[in-house]
Amino acid sequence: MNKEQKFEAIFKSHYQKVFRLCKGYFTGNEALAQDMAQEVFIKAWQHLDGFREDAKLSTWIYRITVNTCLSEKRKAVYKREQTGVQFKEQEQETFNEEKEKQLQALYQCIHKLQALDKMIIMLVLEAAAYTEIADVTGIKEASLRVRIHRIKKQLTKCVKND
Repeated sequence: MNKEQKFEAIFKSHYQKVFRLCKGYFTGNEALAQDMAQEVFIKAWQHLDGFREDAKLSTWIYRITVNTCLSEKRKAVYKREQTGVQFKEQEQETFNEEKEKQLQALYQCIHKLQALDKMIIMLVLEAAAYTEIADVTGIKEASLRVRIHRIKKQLTKCVKND
């Protein structure tokens, strides 16, 4: 399989997961989430030859996604600090469907979490294996299970209160 075919397979199998993870970081700004997902795959293409397969491919893609999103968030904070301009948050789209309302409430609560907790729960929502999440975050699997339980309780409380 050549590089182009390998990349196409990676893109097809991981784009939706990467995009949803980016949406979790940029709640309410779907255009930026799409831009970040594209940026992730640009980086994946650029570094595909350097992927040594020490970790699972999905772990490698998640790590690129998290690093790209966090980097973009840091840039946004730096830009605000430099210009002194506060950017107005984009208004959330409202959907008539109950499921969409629940998802929006959940993402708003996720957005309130600390960065590491946000990363963990977004990976859980993408059905990543606990071993994979432990590899990405550097947290031992036993500790991770406890942390996920606490995050879920925190999100349940947040969603019920909103």
